[in-house]
Amino acid sequence: MARPASALRRYLLLLAQEHLEFRLPEITSLLSLYDGQFSGEQEIRVNSPFWILNIPSEEMARGLMKRTVCAKSIFELWGHGRSAGELYASLKNYPMDKMLPYLQSDSTYKVHIHTFNKTLTQAQKIKKIDALEFLPFKGKVSLKNPEHIFWILEDYGMDPNNVPEEPFHLYFGRWIADGQRELIESYSVKKRHFIGNTSMDACLSFIMANHGRVKPNDVVYDPFVGTGGLLISSAHFGAYVCGTDIDYNTIHGLGKASRKNQKWRGPDENIRANLRQYGLEKYYLDALVSDSSRPIWRKGMLFDAIITDPPYGIREATRRTGSQKETVKSAERRYTEEIIPRHPCLKLISNCEQMLSSHTSRRLITMEKVKEFKDQDQNSYLLDGQYMPYRGHNSFREKYFSGVTKRIAKEEKDNQK
Repeated sequence: MARPASALRRYLLLLAQEHLEFRLPEITSLLSLYDGQFSGEQEIRVNSPFWILNIPSEEMARGLMKRTVCAKSIFELWGHGRSAGELYASLKNYPMDKMLPYLQSDSTYKVHIHTFNKTLTQAQKIKKIDALEFLPFKGKVSLKNPEHIFWILEDYGMDPNNVPEEPFHLYFGRWIADGQRELIESYSVKKRHFIGNTSMDACLSFIMANHGRVKPNDVVYDPFVGTGGLLISSAHFGAYVCGTDIDYNTIHGLGKASRKNQKWRGPDENIRANLRQYGLEKYYLDALVSDSSRPIWRKGMLFDAIITDPPYGIREATRRTGSQKETVKSAERRYTEEIIPRHPCLKLISNCEQMLSSHTSRRLITMEKVKEFKDQDQNSYLLDGQYMPYRGHNSFREKYFSGVTKRIAKEEKDNQK
């Protein structure tokens, strides 16, 4: 049920400038996880690092920041404007009863300045802080351990080659919480015991778990589990995890190592050990050697979320399964919305693109189950004949190397001129 606009409070979200297309679906999914939603009055400039959100409570804002890896910080927004004058006028109109609890004489505080796309001198920063003297701060300044932290945030646009003298947008707010950006480093694949050539990087693993709204006590399944990167991010959020993979050596942690200067995998290089490394072994159910093109599960509700990174056949060798009749020759066609997988039991939630190179990209598609499977839905996954070329599991591999070969040939031809 939608909340009235008067019940919503305005917050400023400061986002990281990477995986831009993934940010809005992540924030939307996490808000819905906490029974929130985007209102019609949201001020979202999709590529900007500054978003103004209407959120019902500070508790929900803190919950959001306990999960997001796309956002850096969130602030209770006290004022904003397109110029310093507009900002000051906005601050003077902010309800005093909402300010006073954080400005008491027995409290400590500090003011931090953040600028996007411009660097200020210390003298310029002090001047901007002094200009806020009209605010009724009664407490003492504490730079090391303040009770309350206030931020001035300035947006100088997206063009590093054309930085304006004055910011396009200015914001002032009370810091609430930081996001989970540190997970990207603490769960880095570089530090992980067991990795493969296609191990999913930590940032995208957590984004995918957030898109999937993984929560404590869920059961999460990865049908192309590999070295378990997606199981780790899901287990971090309290879900019980399992997976399957056709590669016997990967499931059992055998064979040649993927690390440089290491010939063979050691005894502690396996999926279970990866979860043990982060104190998450209690959430590990099992991993099975299985061909995902063949049904192995009984009918019925088994999993709360299925999160996976299907193989593309680029960095790891693929094993062809099924009969030769199922192999469809690749066609030279570009991406269109019509080739997104469709099924009457599933609703498309988001479709995000990640550019990999000048001629390739991959997509993170999030779907939600909206009804139970019926017998009449048995063949609904079969699309029209014009889209059949995309069903070949080696289609992307063939197109990829076709593009690479053409590019190399062109470069060699140009060099001969």
